[in-house]
Amino acid sequence: MSVWTDFSGLPIRQTFYNAKGIRTRVIEGGEQNGEVLICLHGTGGHAEAFSRNFRAHIPHYRMISMDMIGHGYTDAPDIDYTLQTLVDHLGDMVATLGCKRVAISGESLGAMVGAHYAIQNPDRVSKLVMTTGLLVGRTSEDRVALKDVLDRSLKATGALTRETIRARLAWLMHKPERDVTDELVELRHTIYSQPGRAQIMSRISNLILGGLLDDAWIARWSNEQELRKLQCQVLLVWSTYNPDLSAAAARAALPNIPRGEMVVLEDSAHWPQWEETARFDETQLRFLKSA
Repeated sequence: MSVWTDFSGLPIRQTFYNAKGIRTRVIEGGEQNGEVLICLHGTGGHAEAFSRNFRAHIPHYRMISMDMIGHGYTDAPDIDYTLQTLVDHLGDMVATLGCKRVAISGESLGAMVGAHYAIQNPDRVSKLVMTTGLLVGRTSEDRVALKDVLDRSLKATGALTRETIRARLAWLMHKPERDVTDELVELRHTIYSQPGRAQIMSRISNLILGGLLDDAWIARWSNEQELRKLQCQVLLVWSTYNPDLSAAAARAALPNIPRGEMVVLEDSAHWPQWEETARFDETQLRFLKSA
């Protein structure tokens, strides 16, 4: 499988939008006037994280997978990044697209960004899918996994080689020998090789992954009580092998989400949209199309 196999025969385009001065790269497909589904990748990721999901979704939605600020081929200004920086960039993209309401599907960091945007703009989000990312604290066991991925992230951005990139991607997958493709390694290596990009990726990794190791940051940005403020319908998509937050921990937080439900996929780790594409697509579409 390759990204272009995923897109083969589909009316897909890569384009750039000016989101309040930030040149923002997106991959999009579907009817221009269709209901908009915005997909958000995780820390250090890029729009191709959802490449395997376009085929199932674009008959029903205008699907837009975007590179968040500092990521992929979107501008990466030399600024002091906070989680709010990413939330504001999402809001600027929604405004640029001219959307009154959107559905959001966020993976890991993207789920956190989507949740904060939905809390701050309840009238702008119809439904929210949170995949292996949640506003909760972390146990000592979770923190071991977070320290591991932070270490891998800093190696991938500090000693940029295909081997360090592959090791970082392997953390995402239950079966890396199956799902970390040579193309995916090359794609991320090329993205990180842009001038100054690795340094920004290192800074954002420290902000998010390091933040989840810090109780004060968690209290501000990953506070379970904030979930009570979500007004839209929310679907948690979890996995049996998610490395940094168990399905049991996610299920324990579910009662805090007023209109929440949860599904656990059984053959994936941190990237179920990539690892278990067919079941993820079926699960997400059933939720998005439900009354």
